[in-house]
Amino acid sequence: MQWYVLRVQSNQEMRVKALLEEKVNREGLDNVIGRIEVPVEQVKRIRGNKQTVYKRKLYPGYVFMEMKTTDDGKTPEKAWFLIKETSGVGDFISTEGVPTPMRDTDVAKMLQDAEKPDETPSIKVEFKKGDQIKIREGAFENFEGVVDSIDEERGIVKVIVSIFGRSTPLDIEYWQIEKI
Repeated sequence: MQWYVLRVQSNQEMRVKALLEEKVNREGLDNVIGRIEVPVEQVKRIRGNKQTVYKRKLYPGYVFMEMKTTDDGKTPEKAWFLIKETSGVGDFISTEGVPTPMRDTDVAKMLQDAEKPDETPSIKVEFKKGDQIKIREGAFENFEGVVDSIDEERGIVKVIVSIFGRSTPLDIEYWQIEKI
């Protein structure tokens, strides 16, 4: 079996995965279709004093599927109809109607991502030292400044802003600022 990429409707990846797994078991196509994966990561979001953890899809709009193809590289007919009749499914990433298998290096990375969804969540801070930012919420709304340092554990960004002509460091939560 080789891995293939299936395009699906955005935000329907988990539902499509569950439907496909159910159909494969019901139809007895375990020998043609193997694992079906939707790699996710846990992300921690801090707003005010509230901390929430949610799962973020690493490849939105795609489901990864292990499948055995026919000798000419095409999808077996029973599997083809099972997949195409599932709501929310688009098509395989393919060349001239023949699904293109994933490269081994891509499969290894995808499986590594898929097998670690329960690790400690991290805060996604998309800023780095020296970035120009604008404060969009709080007492210093609409002030512009430069990122000085980032505390990813607490979700706090130290920003240098100019107040009355003086450089002033401010500790601001990461979600209160945006890149310019």
